[in-house]
Amino acid sequence: MKKFTLGEIAESCGGKFVGNDSDKNIEITSVERDSRQIKDGSLFLAIKGERVDGHDYIEKCFASGAVCAVCEKPPVNATKPYILVDSTLDAVKKIAKAYRQKFDIPVVGVSGSVGKTSTKEMLYAVLSQKFKTHKTQGNLNNELGVPLTLLSMPEDTQAAVIEMGISDFGEMTRLSEMVQPTICVLTIIGCCHLENLGDRDGVLKAKTEMFKNAAENAEYILNGDDDKLYSVTDVNGKKPIYFGFASDNDYYAEDIENNGEGGISCTLCFDNTRLNVNIPAIGSYMVSNALAAVAAGKLLGLSDEQLINGVESYKTIGSRANVINTGKIRIIDDCYNANPTSVKASLDTLVNFSGRKVAILGDMKELGTDELKLHLETGKYAKDKGVDLVIAAGPLAKELAKGADGEWFESVEQVKSAIPALINEGDTVLVKASHSMHFEEIVDFLKEQF
Repeated sequence: MKKFTLGEIAESCGGKFVGNDSDKNIEITSVERDSRQIKDGSLFLAIKGERVDGHDYIEKCFASGAVCAVCEKPPVNATKPYILVDSTLDAVKKIAKAYRQKFDIPVVGVSGSVGKTSTKEMLYAVLSQKFKTHKTQGNLNNELGVPLTLLSMPEDTQAAVIEMGISDFGEMTRLSEMVQPTICVLTIIGCCHLENLGDRDGVLKAKTEMFKNAAENAEYILNGDDDKLYSVTDVNGKKPIYFGFASDNDYYAEDIENNGEGGISCTLCFDNTRLNVNIPAIGSYMVSNALAAVAAGKLLGLSDEQLINGVESYKTIGSRANVINTGKIRIIDDCYNANPTSVKASLDTLVNFSGRKVAILGDMKELGTDELKLHLETGKYAKDKGVDLVIAAGPLAKELAKGADGEWFESVEQVKSAIPALINEGDTVLVKASHSMHFEEIVDFLKEQF
């Protein structure tokens, strides 16, 4: 970490420092919320969760090397200094903002209804060709994950890519207050979290809260193929940079060939420049993600060679369009999360594969009053795209199955029981649902059976 003293930390969060004045000069080496991750010099965040209260572990953390704790109540028999605050969760956001301000580097803030994580990974792949780049790990993109991501930036970080996920109004304002992005990237304004945000106009309003706290002279990279984002023509007195498939965007693509497991070849076009690349991923939407990353890289002075190498070094992470070839079937493990926009994109990817195409789909949560209609429309989309069989699970997905003329089951367990009779050797099987549906169990079962 950069130099960050206990005195600075207490001042940044408005907490009461309890300890000797000389202790305020102690520098921390990391910030941890998990007592098992404590190292010599760590600052421990005592957070009260649903099942575990971090305050019960303060003494253990002190014994393991922590030099201080941020907490909401005084530790019993404290052996080291602590910072007393009203809310540890609020305090860590203020602490992260103060630490972020120690860095005068490019910080790319990424959000959108679909493609946040894959675009973040593509940005990381590209910017890493020139800079020592820090990125959001996993899905640490909420009001605890973002400050922890910022507070884990090494001292020698030269650029950062920070993913920001929201489900309600005001969240992006709080996230961007910490991140203070120098480049803002928005992917798609889709139908997600509608029970809080109402409709796509609400999603646009919530996502573009990011702009309020962008750094002075920040740049804005928006998906010009998205009707809502294309309507944003001026941000803080600056014209956005648009990317997308349409040739009227500032960054667009030509000669797109989806080669299934062989990746996607295309030509990325901008400023009279044409870059021939092969993206090592499935799904034509990855072309759009590459365009966003190339636009950011160009702003930051990367050469054409660095841009090409960056795009071609992209790596898929976790259960996001990950192709598993068992030797008998292909599984597209995309079960991390789902909304109508992302499911349709995954179906577009599925139909590019040869052989029989099967989609195992489940409930899409947080869609508000139109949730049944949106599930029905998604099922119809699958049928219209030529998916051979749709298998749906969950109460909401009953409408999805109806729209697709597919098979419906109440639960994941019932789907697993039916799989041997429904899936054939040579099939390509897409598995996708909201995270709470636990469709990773279906992926594991498919791998065991085939």
